[in-house]
Amino acid sequence: MTLRPILMSDKRVGNDDETSVITKTRAKTQRPPLYKVLLLNDDYTPMEFVVHVLERFFGLTHQQAFEIMLTVHKKGLAVVGVFSFEVAETKVAQVMDFARRHQHPLQCTMEKE
Repeated sequence: MTLRPILMSDKRVGNDDETSVITKTRAKTQRPPLYKVLLLNDDYTPMEFVVHVLERFFGLTHQQAFEIMLTVHKKGLAVVGVFSFEVAETKVAQVMDFARRHQHPLQCTMEKE
C-alpha cells in the first residue's frame, strides 16, 4: 500500500467541483462601559475642602477645581470625571474616606454614562 499526498487538484467525492471558502468571524472587542463620578452638594463641607479634594484626587488645576466646586454649589452636583468602573469606584472610595476622616459629609457617587 502506497500513500500519496492529497493535492489541491484532487476532486473530493460529493464536492461537484465547487469551491468552498472558509471564513472566520472575528468578534469585535467592545470597549468597557464608562462611569461618571459625581460630587454632591451639602450645606456643611467648606468650599476650600472641596477644591482640595478635586485637586488631590482628580488632578485638576486650582482654577478647574474652583469652577467645578462652584457648579456643585450652585446646581447641587457636578460630574468630576469619566472613568472605567474600577477607576471610578476607587476615586469614589478615596473621596468618601478622605471626607470622613476630616469629618465632612461630602458625598461622591458614580453612575453609568
